[in-house]
Amino acid sequence: MTEGHQLLVRGGTFATIGASGDISGVRGSGTAPDGLFVRDARHLSRWQLTVDGAVPEILTPVSRADAEAGAGRCVLVPRGGRQEPPAYTVFREQAVTDGTFVECLRVTSNRGVPTTVQVALTVDADFTDQFELRADHRTYAKTGAVRSRRVIGGGGEGPVLGIEFGYRRREWRSCTTVTAEPAPDAVEETGTGARRLVWSLGLDAHGTAEVALRAAARPHGAPEPEVPDTPAEAVRQLAAVEEDFMSGVTLPGAWPELAAACRRGLADLAALQVPASGPDGEALRVPAAGVPWFLTLLGRDALLTSLFALPYLPRLAAATLPALAATQATESTEGAVAQPGKIVHEVRHGELAHFGQVPYGRYYGSVDATPLFLVLLGAYTEQSGDTALARRLEPHARAAVGWILDHGGLTSRGYLVYRADKGGLANQNWKDSPGAICSADGSRATGPVMAAGAQGYAYDALGRTAWLARTVWDDKVYADLLTQAAADLRDRFQRDFWMPGQGFPALALDGDGNQVDALASDAGHLLWSGLLDKEYGEAVGRRLLEPDFFSGWGVRTLAAGQAAYHPLSYHRGSVWPHDNALIALGLARYGLHDEARAVARALVAAASTGGDRLPEVLAGYGREAYPGPVPYPHACVRESRSAAAPLALLTAVGGV
Repeated sequence: MTEGHQLLVRGGTFATIGASGDISGVRGSGTAPDGLFVRDARHLSRWQLTVDGAVPEILTPVSRADAEAGAGRCVLVPRGGRQEPPAYTVFREQAVTDGTFVECLRVTSNRGVPTTVQVALTVDADFTDQFELRADHRTYAKTGAVRSRRVIGGGGEGPVLGIEFGYRRREWRSCTTVTAEPAPDAVEETGTGARRLVWSLGLDAHGTAEVALRAAARPHGAPEPEVPDTPAEAVRQLAAVEEDFMSGVTLPGAWPELAAACRRGLADLAALQVPASGPDGEALRVPAAGVPWFLTLLGRDALLTSLFALPYLPRLAAATLPALAATQATESTEGAVAQPGKIVHEVRHGELAHFGQVPYGRYYGSVDATPLFLVLLGAYTEQSGDTALARRLEPHARAAVGWILDHGGLTSRGYLVYRADKGGLANQNWKDSPGAICSADGSRATGPVMAAGAQGYAYDALGRTAWLARTVWDDKVYADLLTQAAADLRDRFQRDFWMPGQGFPALALDGDGNQVDALASDAGHLLWSGLLDKEYGEAVGRRLLEPDFFSGWGVRTLAAGQAAYHPLSYHRGSVWPHDNALIALGLARYGLHDEARAVARALVAAASTGGDRLPEVLAGYGREAYPGPVPYPHACVRESRSAAAPLALLTAVGGV
């Protein structure tokens, strides 16, 4: 995120504001552009305060601690010198809720005589799609798009109530309404499309005047937002949601640092709940992937987050599963990489997705979301004892198994397989960046790819679905078929993927069945899934804790010393907390408890250096290189899998 900026998040809405509470409309450069964002579009691109015609000076900037509690607070004064103390002080408090941005602007006189202060707020809404603001600076044609601004009220004897910014392109309609109390004295044009709301505030001696401001976004297809009265009310609402998430979760008293990371993660998960719908149109709240770029439903991310939180917050799984069932593909669609039974990778609501200019409206470019859906359904049913959801989603589960066996490639190729998508993702496993699936020398896999981790997920999915068929659906024949398919997959995998010279599984097989021989952290996912036999699993687990893999802050995605390794790459040497959480769970599964504790201690130490939060990803530099973990420069500020990772560590090693 841009230096000095802070992030306010609630549900499907976030605002990035500057140190003074302003929004200036910067694009961002691989980080977060500032503005108010709802459903993939920027609904406020300017929100800039002047007092007596000048930009005030910052006495107290918006702090990270306040922003994480849900509020942006700052203190401003007019610019001046030591010989002339400020005539007044401006206190700003801001917050977001679903679809809204609210501010309380309080101006207090520091003089013993009455005075008048001229306050102006320049506002604009450019409705730019988030995909236009990314670092690649792509441009998209928007033929026929029209922006509008109109004053609300002001007719006859009535006061001016505010301004409405509108955007339309064919059937697409969006608007942002800015209102204030008291009403502005005037709304001025600026010559740039922005509008300036102006007040003349009379202050008694040492008196105070307040202006309450509300920006309500109404994206295309979204309901009217509920606007809280004040930022304080918005903060109270968020605090209530956080408290609800904390209730019933017992945190380890003997390991306070892990307890703190769990609390921070639960608070982030509370803020990252976004609206979704179930198969019958029922309203749900599911974990979004992360902010700023992925405040939306991503199948793999929501599934892993729900799995990590399952022993503590089973309701995440109870919402995620029907939300993904509702978006499950029922037919083949080439541009979206959809096939019957496949679970969605990404859901977008923005203008570019609506018009097909990006493929992510409902995009199915994931080889592993479908088996993970089955893993979560089986795990939820087993741990919660709730069989009703498994009965309700039985057709969806059978369709997902059908995809694994048919379109997924298990029957024809022996493994789950994906092909690079020209319009979307080249790699469709969790390491989905270009070049992430590579040999030790850095050369990329060619042709259809069979990624190791996805085979583990498929193995686990088949076994768990067999259990559902046997115990819930009363279908022994189907259960036996899936059990045999899982056993055959395990035998094939250990024959085709195991590299005897390395004592380690290959990262993938390429289109010709050749081993892609990079030593990668994905092997730890095989421990989590139980795909490897005991001897191989123990060897892999111990290998992951050797210095070329283990940085001291966690296990690297790619072992150092290989030509492909780069500590600041996204997937070729960095350290991912959620990846390490899976590894810790896998180590514990194979009885490697000392190794699991080493991974957990490393992640908890990393969280302790960053306000108890685990970021999306860290650089792969060793702990001896620098006193703290080195950030990855383009990581999501808050990410749901990382937020839930401390809960997975608690499951893996307990509270000691």
